[in-house]
Amino acid sequence: MSLGALMEEKRRATTSSSSSSSQVHMSNDIDWQMLDKSRFFFLGAALFSGVSTALYPIVVLKTRQQVSPTRVSCANISLAIARLEGLRGFYKGFGTSLLGTIPARALYMTALEITKSSVGQATVSLGLSDTTALAVANGAAGLTSAVAAQVVWTPIDVVSQRLMVQGDLSLSKHIPGVMNSCRYRNGFDAFRKILYTDGPRGFYRGFGISILTYAPSNAVWWASYSLAQKSIWSRYKHSYNHKEDAGGSVVVQALSAATASGCSALVTMPVDTIKTRLQVLDTEENGRRRAMTVMQSVKSLMKEGGFRACYRGLGPRWVSMSMSATTMITTYEFLKCLATKKQK
Repeated sequence: MSLGALMEEKRRATTSSSSSSSQVHMSNDIDWQMLDKSRFFFLGAALFSGVSTALYPIVVLKTRQQVSPTRVSCANISLAIARLEGLRGFYKGFGTSLLGTIPARALYMTALEITKSSVGQATVSLGLSDTTALAVANGAAGLTSAVAAQVVWTPIDVVSQRLMVQGDLSLSKHIPGVMNSCRYRNGFDAFRKILYTDGPRGFYRGFGISILTYAPSNAVWWASYSLAQKSIWSRYKHSYNHKEDAGGSVVVQALSAATASGCSALVTMPVDTIKTRLQVLDTEENGRRRAMTVMQSVKSLMKEGGFRACYRGLGPRWVSMSMSATTMITTYEFLKCLATKKQK
């Protein structure tokens, strides 16, 4: 039996023992067993590629702010890119990023749905309340999917971020002992040079700290999203008259996603900044280029501006996460509706 069916059965049991006015309306959940997998992955690749295209320039701004040795505003960075590099400057590394987004998203969505369905069934069977079961299932799914996706995404992140910061003149004013990585013609050239200089391990720079950044963040985000969604439906249940409403569903999903994103961005920002620097910058010791360590990254940030330096790029990251989460979750829920198997 699917999580949706179990939740529905439990709701009916609750309804029979309580008044209908106490019921909280939520949009029906579509779980893994109800999806046409081929449509799910094909449509998902198309929809999420479009979303990534729209949001990519914000990611470039965030990355450049994080590796900049001084505090620079988004407006100044945007003007510099537009003046010196043109529109293409906002999409450096995009081809590589898009190429990796498709398999990473596929792995992410598969792990998300399978874990949510499996853990959800287990929690409901244990007799937990609907709210607790949803939060636990979504939190576990977010944790698992983040770890799975990082196996594919970290190498793509390393290559695309190095391409993103090329052309940033502020990096020529780096602090002593810290240097930008090699110059790359394109994604393939970056892949070849990283493999030659650092070996396969070079593609997994910051992998551990990426897990520490994204796994808890995803777990908290998905758990918060499910709770926020239920809370918002509860507040506005009279407005929707307990009936499913497409427009109302989109509004609730968007508000829930934005609510879940704010705290996540604020809490994980220092770790994300350290991760980005590990993946992009190198150190020079005795004339030899070496990968930065976590401690070297932290020390360089402290010298540049103290703890506040860890929050460079917070504005773009906050906007990026909020817009990305809002767009992704509405796209994701829409995708699940499109990919739902036809009932016989």
